[in-house]
Amino acid sequence: MKLSHLKQITEYLKQFKKITAAHRVSDTIVKVVFDKDDALYFNMQRSNSSIFKCKEYPRSKVYNAPFDIILAKRFNRSNILDVELLNGDKIIRFKTSLTSAYKEQVTYLQFEFTGKYTNVIILDENNVVLEALRHVDLFSSFREVRVGQKLLDVPPAPFQAKEYPLDDVEKFLYDVYEKEQLQKLSSLKKQKIALLEKKLKKLQRLYERLDSQESLEAEAKQYEHYGNLVLSNVHNIKPYAKELVLDDYDGSKVEIKLDRAYASPFQISEMFFAKSKKAKQKAKHLHIEEESLRSKIEHIKLFINTVKEAKDVAKIELLFPKQQQSKKIKTDDSIETFWVEGYKVRLGKNERGNVRLLESARAKDIWLHLKERPSCHVIIKTDKQNLPEHIIKAAARLCVDFTTTSKDRYLVDYTPRREVKIQNGANVLYNKYKTIEVDTRE
Repeated sequence: MKLSHLKQITEYLKQFKKITAAHRVSDTIVKVVFDKDDALYFNMQRSNSSIFKCKEYPRSKVYNAPFDIILAKRFNRSNILDVELLNGDKIIRFKTSLTSAYKEQVTYLQFEFTGKYTNVIILDENNVVLEALRHVDLFSSFREVRVGQKLLDVPPAPFQAKEYPLDDVEKFLYDVYEKEQLQKLSSLKKQKIALLEKKLKKLQRLYERLDSQESLEAEAKQYEHYGNLVLSNVHNIKPYAKELVLDDYDGSKVEIKLDRAYASPFQISEMFFAKSKKAKQKAKHLHIEEESLRSKIEHIKLFINTVKEAKDVAKIELLFPKQQQSKKIKTDDSIETFWVEGYKVRLGKNERGNVRLLESARAKDIWLHLKERPSCHVIIKTDKQNLPEHIIKAAARLCVDFTTTSKDRYLVDYTPRREVKIQNGANVLYNKYKTIEVDTRE
């Protein structure tokens, strides 16, 4: 950020008297709520830091690192004693206090917009580091940032910064968010859509290459015929022959090339009978494979549409969570998994996935489904805790997004899994439930 902008933002911040709450909403973004309901977001990404305001920035997960614990403990419901641009540099420092029954506790919250060393540092009244977003050792910088060590000042800049006056600081903060989101959103959409389209093309190729039931049945019949012919011509077949010339039942000659040499004619006939059986089984279950691929193709198309319709980066981050399951755990390709602020949300891609969701969910998990119409099933893992309404709303939106591309108002029913009775496959009955509205036209 420009030093001139930071000066004007610092003056803007001086109007606030209290920090109501402070916590991270993503790995590098800290949300600070001033005077009960005025929130600013400090994006502390290295070499691309900024301060912005927006209507709401969804929390990607609940952070519980030592930095986050100290941040909440020292600044939630604290009084602001002073706000300054430290030494006239790109460092905004809040001097705060918490008044207890014993004494006033002074703490500094320091946001450093210094390029490579961009950081958030929490200090006590003696300038000793209590915690930091990033710890810096002496091998990386002359200025060590380590818990328990006194923090040195940043040397003054060797140049005079230009002034860039702002007509309206608050409008500027909202514009920063809009500009960053549009750029990042456009880039993420291209990246994620390309990834999904690659998966879609692979599935479509697999679907196009499926054998027809007629060809598989003809193949099974031919292999069975070859197996019987071999048994009828045992006396004419030499051990380890790779080409056979057999007498067919109508007196004609049949030439067969083998993929490898066999020690006896009986091994050859067993091979043909095994191939015939495999082709019969494949023909019998071909409709299952076709339906599986069709449902996967439809799911990917819905996924692509959901990415295209995403209005903010937070939605993309929700659709492509960083959290990965252990490699030792086998993933189910009929179920999609998302994370909403640390809550695990699972969604059935097809009927098989819906059935498996119902079978594996616990009694107090929350089940969601579109009201009175076919849709994917969604399960929110609760670990027996009460769910905030916005988590249910986010899961309901996923239920709609992965069911239809039509823009409209939809009603989504939700209830604990114990209230859902399985009838047949993924068909269910439920009586006690609540309903939430999702408007995709917004």
